[in-house]
Amino acid sequence: MRGPSWACRRDILSLSCPIPPELIAAVRRVMQSGGMVALPTETYYGLGVNPFDAPAVERLANLKGRPDGKPILVLIGQRAQLPFLVSEIPPLATVLMDLFWPGPLTILFPALPTLPPHLTGGTDTVGVRLTSCEPLARLLEAVGPLTGTSANRAGGPPARTANEVQDTLGDEIELILDGGRTPGGPPSTIVDGRKAVDVIREGAIARQTLADMLQTRGIALS
Repeated sequence: MRGPSWACRRDILSLSCPIPPELIAAVRRVMQSGGMVALPTETYYGLGVNPFDAPAVERLANLKGRPDGKPILVLIGQRAQLPFLVSEIPPLATVLMDLFWPGPLTILFPALPTLPPHLTGGTDTVGVRLTSCEPLARLLEAVGPLTGTSANRAGGPPARTANEVQDTLGDEIELILDGGRTPGGPPSTIVDGRKAVDVIREGAIARQTLADMLQTRGIALS
């Protein structure tokens, strides 16, 4: 089934600051219709759906081929959006945010129970990142949080350009936002920021960097 006429599959719009009102309106319409948008991040291109729309999140999980129990991270444009996703902001998570946000650090928080199960993977947690990609942050401030899982099927290489997204997933998504070639490199680092600081996945921020920065606050990695 094709999306609305204003957002034909394989549509590509340029994403840069300042964000045109027309682009914000287009993304909002994609979200309202349960659609999917590819967007540039500080590492690779990601796939954005409305994280509060259970059918849209399930569609994303199916497209990715993600196994059950694997959560889908969420991108925000400002800290004020956290209460829409999390039930609590633990003190350790606040320290991590102060040290590493905005940037490629995904923090696990206690999730609101109303979030879709495919988003949390049944873990009762939600992974959130305040992006350091300036155009994306401005867009998220306007449209709200979006998922940010990498724009590829499970096991496939991540996409660094809008054209790579179009070549692999263009027939499956409604809109592609072209922010130029992304830096690539390791994916975001994932940490559990609840009762202790535990590195779930080492990525763009090295474990030793985390340890050194946390030590300045008297906190040790678990």
